[in-house]
Amino acid sequence: MATDTVLAAAPLTTGPVLFARYAFGPNRLGYCGPDAAAELFERGTTPTADERGLRDLARGFDGAWPYLQLIAAANGVRDPLDRRVVEAYWLGNELLDAVRPDDLLGSMAARFRPRLRPDGWRWLATKPASGAVPVHAFHVLDVFPRVGLLRSGAADRVVETIDACRIRWGRILERDGEWLVVNTVPVVLREGRLELGPPRPERIQAWREGASFVEGIGIGDIVSVHWSFACDRLAPRQLGGLIHWTTRELAVANETM
Repeated sequence: MATDTVLAAAPLTTGPVLFARYAFGPNRLGYCGPDAAAELFERGTTPTADERGLRDLARGFDGAWPYLQLIAAANGVRDPLDRRVVEAYWLGNELLDAVRPDDLLGSMAARFRPRLRPDGWRWLATKPASGAVPVHAFHVLDVFPRVGLLRSGAADRVVETIDACRIRWGRILERDGEWLVVNTVPVVLREGRLELGPPRPERIQAWREGASFVEGIGIGDIVSVHWSFACDRLAPRQLGGLIHWTTRELAVANETM
């Protein structure tokens, strides 16, 4: 079908390797998943990586893994680490359209309702009917502040932390050793609403000891960024999807700001 044709044109990185590239940024800071940053980086930079090892690691990410399972089931895909499913979660693509609001709500109830006070759960439970889908931007903008960040006492830095945690995009301006200067698009709080701000130069890491997830990139290329680490070079379709789904989830978040 047409969907398969479009997705086949994406880079040939496998789903497990793609997952490692996006999971590495927060994992290296100790924020989510098992203590496996070195292994994620090694496997994420090795085209012939042991995918069974990556699959075992991915199941340890209790934030991401249930979303992958939900997207896969909704689309009749047997493998939660199918590349299309992994891309749908981290960046957003058409597979998200198949996830029914009731299924997302059921998954959320099992995971988050026991961790929230009744008023907090009632607030979060409105999100699927408002258009939320199981994309990483939803988890960052709506779930994380309520279940994670605000409950951890870091509310004074909520916007800064949300912006670092979400998948961002930016055009490469220059390289400085293991670092890139990238014109990223931030999320800002303006008059009580979250929105995309004007691009600004930011220094992000892209290499460690000569290895990188974005080998072969150059000035002018667009890269994705997670917790200040370059994850992947984005094709125009992927960039368009990331902007679309981020903007959509910002609108959902702003309904109850």
